[in-house]
Amino acid sequence: MDPAWAASGGLPVHAIHLPDQPWGPALGETALAALRTGLQVDFLVLRAADPGGRAQAAAFLAVLEGLLEVTQGRGPRIVLRPEPGAARGLADRLREVRGEAVGFCWDPGLTPDLAWVEDRIYCAVGGAGDDFGPIQRLGYRWNVAVPATDPESFRAEAAAILRRFPPVLFPAGPAPDRPEAP
Repeated sequence: MDPAWAASGGLPVHAIHLPDQPWGPALGETALAALRTGLQVDFLVLRAADPGGRAQAAAFLAVLEGLLEVTQGRGPRIVLRPEPGAARGLADRLREVRGEAVGFCWDPGLTPDLAWVEDRIYCAVGGAGDDFGPIQRLGYRWNVAVPATDPESFRAEAAAILRRFPPVLFPAGPAPDRPEAP
């Protein structure tokens, strides 16, 4: 972790997005190391493709089971950020094993698959150039994670997002006390 985060003046970190790597023991160790950082995060986000064969599915489910056991009731929520086109398969696989505790992370690539996971979106990630309309229409109310490696780049990107999507207009839709969102 960049030391600048620790000296950021209390800048909250709501999600840790793990680097892409194959599902297996090494990913589990990376996730455990992230949990030991001491950051009080709400979400631990793992990139995922739909595991194809039996070996891949077993590795996928073993990592998920281990993380759910470690975080149960006292840690961040486990969230999958599906590879483009993988949301339906991941949602089906989680339903098969009754993995209701695992959520999904919205990003612009998830929009075509949104119907399969819209009731399980726990967090979102995006930048100033992204269209947040699909989750805005769902009434999504969580903060959007902004990819950043240091606090200054985070502040700049977050400010750009807030200029495009003022929080008072989130979620979209008419209400007596606010206009329709652009």
